[in-house]
Amino acid sequence: MNPPPPQIGFDRFIQLEWARTALRVKAGMANIEELEELITASHSGLEAKKKTRTVLNRLWLEPRPDLVEFSDRGVQVYKDAPGTSVAALTWGMAIASYPFFGRVTEIVGRLTAIQGECTSVEVHRRMAETYGEREGTRRMTNMVLQSQADWGAIGRPNKGKQIVRKPQIDLEGSPVVPWLVEACLRQGGRSLSVATLDSIPLLYPFRLGESLSYILSGVKWLEMHVDSSGNQSVDIKV
Repeated sequence: MNPPPPQIGFDRFIQLEWARTALRVKAGMANIEELEELITASHSGLEAKKKTRTVLNRLWLEPRPDLVEFSDRGVQVYKDAPGTSVAALTWGMAIASYPFFGRVTEIVGRLTAIQGECTSVEVHRRMAETYGEREGTRRMTNMVLQSQADWGAIGRPNKGKQIVRKPQIDLEGSPVVPWLVEACLRQGGRSLSVATLDSIPLLYPFRLGESLSYILSGVKWLEMHVDSSGNQSVDIKV
């Protein structure tokens, strides 16, 4: 039996450059010393370095046993196409690995869907409803928001009190698209409507592009379903 996923865990600010280097180490394009130098230069204490390395391990270097195959496919996408968005790849690993990261993401995606912005207070309130009104919840929510800002998804004007969507990263034609869809399936544990994938809150920073039905139908680890009304859904093939 696979171990249960961590309920919070994403408790550090993660710069995209750190994640990029960890991915490159996993892909055999960089050595571990490069990553250690980056972390050392940005952290003053041993405990802080250890906690940051733990998150980076979970994202790329040592994923959960049930996510190893999924992670390996993401690494292969990057090796085959080094120009693939590292933000998209790291986003996929984060929402698949950390339910807490996924919940913050879903809330931000929903709250900013109409006007493109919301307040940090609204996000913290929604997170407290799920994880409790405690300092740890608030601090770790801030870590996720700070990371998402560094990854180019949001801006945080007014001293972080506001959250504003940045322009979407266009993934049209990228091999990362079906992999990101799989990340959402793993995070939610249920099938998803193909018609709503391009507006799914979990992937709010990205534009998936056209012809999703055709693209997903050609992926061997995904399975397409059509109901009596002709509506298509996708799930992970068992």
